[in-house]
Amino acid sequence: MAEQLNSLEELNTAAGLDAAPEVVEIPREPQRDALGRAYATGKRKDAVARVWIKPGSGKVTVNGKELNAYFARPVLQMILRQPFTISGTEDQFDVMATVKGGGLSGQAGAVKHGISKALQLYDPSLRGALKAAGFLTRDSRVVERKKFGRAKARKSFQFSKR
Repeated sequence: MAEQLNSLEELNTAAGLDAAPEVVEIPREPQRDALGRAYATGKRKDAVARVWIKPGSGKVTVNGKELNAYFARPVLQMILRQPFTISGTEDQFDVMATVKGGGLSGQAGAVKHGISKALQLYDPSLRGALKAAGFLTRDSRVVERKKFGRAKARKSFQFSKR
């Protein structure tokens, strides 16, 4: 009877194989179009944003309007600027976004998601910081649908014993 092998290394040496082959990571390549822009789609709730970024002075245009005109609340403007502050690229990229669906909060989140994805496509070295901050993950929370026999998604009609 053959001798018993107790580890993976013993099996490899018995089979005449060297150590396990090392996984070689292929460096990510920047993805830019002919005009030097990076494109990404961002989503949040029911909002979908198409975002293009290119090197520039930090001008942000959403649906043909300036950032301050479209997102009047400072909180929404801050949400849009978060990917740039995390990656350390404030006022280095111009953003042109078109966004449809949802409300202003969902639209701001969708544009933020799109900017984050476009930044990591433009410069793959920014991926680590954006991923650690959670900006590349699509927030999948959506409004729950209303069920039949219920007042809202979960709320029941008032119960009457008599």
